[in-house]
Amino acid sequence: MSPSANGTPPRILVVGGGYVGMYTALQLGKKLQRGEATVTVVDPRSYMTYQPFLPECGAGSIQPRHTVVPLRQTLRDAEVVTGWVTGVEHARKVATVQPLEGAPYEIEYDQVVMALGSVPRTLPIPGLADWAMGFKNIEEASALRNRVLECLDIAETATDPEIRERNLTFVFVGGGYAGVEAMAETEDLARYATRYLRNVSPDDLRFVMVEASGRILPEVGEDMGRWTVEQLRERGIDIKLETRLESTIDGHVVLSDGTRMLS
Repeated sequence: MSPSANGTPPRILVVGGGYVGMYTALQLGKKLQRGEATVTVVDPRSYMTYQPFLPECGAGSIQPRHTVVPLRQTLRDAEVVTGWVTGVEHARKVATVQPLEGAPYEIEYDQVVMALGSVPRTLPIPGLADWAMGFKNIEEASALRNRVLECLDIAETATDPEIRERNLTFVFVGGGYAGVEAMAETEDLARYATRYLRNVSPDDLRFVMVEASGRILPEVGEDMGRWTVEQLRERGIDIKLETRLESTIDGHVVLSDGTRMLS
């Protein structure tokens, strides 16, 4: 690569430190000669989250630290900036960075790689933003585990049947890889935890999966999807296909098939 106009090594700006961003910077570091270019990675987190491990992390099967990869430790040849890229002026080849604290500033670049990844989509369902939990990062996985254990604690000492029902009902929306594995791991966690409770047994737990299409696990073949539904139903999990979530206002889950439940 040719030097920048000011004579300094050219800068390759990688926006996003997730799977794509981290491995882009890692491979660039292996291919570039020392001093040939500066690789700068900007992300509000100083680590990459390996999302396939989130269900195991949420269930407590592995520790949160085993689900993340520290960027500075892995990208020794790159510059890691903790913050958000809030704007890119490609005509000027300048990006605006908002650090975690302090005023925004600009970073000049010669090449830019946009690896921002995806964000959870909160559908315009009444009550969803207030009552539902996402499952995209390590914080949400840990929060799910803590919430499930808290619900079991509440149900253990509850005398009100409605409170008990609410805290023993867990609804998962979306039958893709993330939804199915998160639900299965969480059900394992809850079932295991009941052995330490006096007033809650595995039969008291209610797990429901809601999927708008006619099958789960669209990433695999239909036969595998059907087999998975059979296995989950044998475990007592209620799989509702071709069903949509209509509302979660005040924790009252309403489905398109007319089902209503507390969660």
